[in-house]
Amino acid sequence: LALNPWDVVLCISGTIICCENAIVVVVIFYTPAFRAPMFLLIGSLATADLLAGLGLILHFAFVYFIPSEAVSLLTVGLLVTSFTASVSSLLTITIDRYLSLYNALTYYSERTVTRTYIMLILTWGASICYGLLPVMGWNCLKEPSACSIVRPLTKSHLIILSVSFFAVFAAMLQLYVQICRIVCRHAHQIAVQRHFLASSHYVTTRKGIATLAVILGTFASCWLPFAVYGLLGDDSYPALYTYATLLPATYNSMLNPVIYAFRNQEIQKVLWAVCCGCFSSTLPFRSRSPSDV
Repeated sequence: LALNPWDVVLCISGTIICCENAIVVVVIFYTPAFRAPMFLLIGSLATADLLAGLGLILHFAFVYFIPSEAVSLLTVGLLVTSFTASVSSLLTITIDRYLSLYNALTYYSERTVTRTYIMLILTWGASICYGLLPVMGWNCLKEPSACSIVRPLTKSHLIILSVSFFAVFAAMLQLYVQICRIVCRHAHQIAVQRHFLASSHYVTTRKGIATLAVILGTFASCWLPFAVYGLLGDDSYPALYTYATLLPATYNSMLNPVIYAFRNQEIQKVLWAVCCGCFSSTLPFRSRSPSDV
């Protein structure tokens, strides 16, 4: 096959995604202090994005060096599983953030740990089921007319994935709006009790809204084009449109470590310690509140 520049760009994106998320996975796995629920969810997100990057690399390698229908199904299944797990992990992190504020008094309990494991099982169980569908026979290899904009996925399969994205986005939007309201209400109560100036409450509110805009804006701008095109597009459309919408979707996995991991002060301490050659699993941590993530 002639080398497609878009495939090269996707492979490069996959390499960057792998490197970024591998750092997060290693730091969380080898740091015993990172066993709190929020770090488990961040680790799940990083693992999903790591597999997504690996899937992009393998897809490029197999398409140009080992072309095979069976291998194509496996790589597409891996990509569907990993990207679905990534989006689902973002939802679980949002749920965890909301519950940490809504049920602040009971958040640090065994019930929270149990709930976290249940969410992880559901996330990865559903994602694996989605990814196995093409391998188990729900593909368009024998019926090209049923193909979606992403071969060998069928139109109905991609529609389900796109609708699932909109459902996740709607749930995240609702939860983050509630989070913003809770944070603003708490900031106002603290300002009143301590006789702070109104400007202090305004700064806190503006910071909360800015964080909300960054998280949801990044997620929507990365995935929305592909989700919309997945609903409206057709296999007869030029492949350029698919690449142009799929590439921004991969950027979400590239930005997730920056938004959810590298901004966390506790993870930053460990990374700086590793860079300085003085890694210690007993580093003192400031807190474990999901609001810091």
